[in-house]
Amino acid sequence: MLAGFMLSACGDDSSLPESATIGPNPTLPEPKAQTIPTVKVAKAIGWPEGGKPTAGQGLAVGALAGGLDHPRWIYVLPNGDVLVAETNKPEGSGGKSGVAGWVMGKVMTYAGAGVSSADRITLLRDDNGDGVAETRTVFLSGLHSPFGMALIGQDFYVANADAIVRFPYKEGETEIKEAGVKVAALPGLPFNHHWTKNIIASQDGTKLFATVGSNSNVAENGMEAEKNRAAILEVDLKSGSTRVFASGLRNPNGMGWEPSTGELWTVVNERDEIGNDLLPDFLTSVADGGFYGWPYSYFGQHVDERVKPPNPELVAKAIVPDYALGAHTASLGLTFSGGTLLPERQRNGVFIGQHGSWNREPPSGYKVIFIPFKNGKPAGEPEDILTGFLNDKGEALGRPVGVAIDKAGALLVADDVGNIVWRVMPATPASADKP
Repeated sequence: MLAGFMLSACGDDSSLPESATIGPNPTLPEPKAQTIPTVKVAKAIGWPEGGKPTAGQGLAVGALAGGLDHPRWIYVLPNGDVLVAETNKPEGSGGKSGVAGWVMGKVMTYAGAGVSSADRITLLRDDNGDGVAETRTVFLSGLHSPFGMALIGQDFYVANADAIVRFPYKEGETEIKEAGVKVAALPGLPFNHHWTKNIIASQDGTKLFATVGSNSNVAENGMEAEKNRAAILEVDLKSGSTRVFASGLRNPNGMGWEPSTGELWTVVNERDEIGNDLLPDFLTSVADGGFYGWPYSYFGQHVDERVKPPNPELVAKAIVPDYALGAHTASLGLTFSGGTLLPERQRNGVFIGQHGSWNREPPSGYKVIFIPFKNGKPAGEPEDILTGFLNDKGEALGRPVGVAIDKAGALLVADDVGNIVWRVMPATPASADKP
């Protein structure tokens, strides 16, 4: 039945190359209301034995660790240990009911997102520096769809689907046995359309910033269901109080501090069901008090006519994002480059994990890209870092999600369909500095 639905739901093809919806000034065609949205799902099959993604020019890729259970997010501790959130949506989450909810559940299962959540964080340690983890332990278990992680001093924070929890941490330990303490609630059930919650510490260590996605596509469940959602929240760690730092961000995930300016940046998944080429996901700096359009408008003052009642006062304040990342790419992971291991051209900018489209023909995303920065802003075309996640039949061998830089300066990529954490490094010392 699902296959029949997928065939009937394949709408019009894209009329633009993916490149047209990338950059600071993307092409934004007229919206096409889709009674039946395009559904083009890459069946998740995993990697064949010995299979791996294709690395970009001058790069090589290998597995830091395989055999994981839906690895979504990565955090690197100061001693070099790599933490991996093995996780999926909590029971009862969704945001769509009835037939639409059933169909979405089937689609996500087909795409590899239907597995139960392992609800744990696993520690990986490369004991001998060969790029492969020799030590693997359960660092934390019994969590609730964990995602974002942050270490401040000896306090380790985890963003569950509905709360931020703190645990005591001692450097070098491979397991935390103590119970966690709830620091702040995050929007969660009774339904939790975008369940992933990421966190990043402020540069002075007194606050956490938490991403909270919307509870719908375009507020079809009402704005009351969107309280403290489609936003980045600021959490004061001393008091536990929470405020909205920035809003109108449909589904922000990855965050990072731009090294030269100290500005907070994020990647955001935009709305669906108005065409193959709308709407581009985006990368943007985040201003305190800034409003970025959702649900009333997109890319500044482009009004979304589906949203009733409209809000022209908020639309007038909507900030135009810095850089479009292509329509429906599901850009999730973000990390600023660091260290001197990778080629010179990749030492100032951001790496972005694009999980890949489920509603675009042809598919978009399914790769890891690098966007160079200059003077604290994007400055150039994206460079492919890892590709080959789709085979020639359009099946998903893997899907990249979280990205991080390890202690040696290599790029780590969580692959939640391949159940692998990949490690990207220079192919040879001689090739590392070639343009």
